[in-house]
Amino acid sequence: MGVTLAATDSLNWLSKIVGQSPKELTDALGQDLLEPTNISFLPYLSGERTPHNDSVIRGAFLGLDIAHTNLDLTNAVLQGVCFSLRQSLDALRSTGAQLPSLLAMGGGTKSEYWVQILATVFNTPIDVPEQGDFGAALGAARLAICAATGASEQDVMTSPAIARTIKPQTELVAAYENAYQKFQKKSIQQLRQYNEHRLFQRYRQSKI
Repeated sequence: MGVTLAATDSLNWLSKIVGQSPKELTDALGQDLLEPTNISFLPYLSGERTPHNDSVIRGAFLGLDIAHTNLDLTNAVLQGVCFSLRQSLDALRSTGAQLPSLLAMGGGTKSEYWVQILATVFNTPIDVPEQGDFGAALGAARLAICAATGASEQDVMTSPAIARTIKPQTELVAAYENAYQKFQKKSIQQLRQYNEHRLFQRYRQSKI
């Protein structure tokens, strides 16, 4: 299982900082997917699990300049979260898993723009269910039903009704792939810097 600890929380955090609701921020991006932003957002606001498994590493905006606006920051946050989720997908694919399509659930699916980025970064169609706000809770409840009643998985674990399917923007797949590879390098550099800082702090403490 891959986990990004601060996915929608990253957008909620930015929303509080700039004083606009998450919906206002994402609506401002429009409906047509933009090219990747040159700002890198590392969504490690609460540490990270996949792939770093590090509770101390912290997030960052990299590449900011005076011309950037709330719009740029919003786009960077959405993109950074998608890149982090892509790292989980890569780990899964490395086991030989074949994923012709994916299912998106949770609060992030309220922004079709965000799901467009995700589909393009994954280069995979993404299905959005009609009622996908409580995916994890529903899954846990279904597991409990099977355990408590002995009901068969085939009867309980039915596929949800799909509201829409978001396909990758093929003309932007290569650009997002290139931006993802840069994100990979920057996230590894960030982790290395944190590890070096921690080692230095431990060394200093050992000398006191």
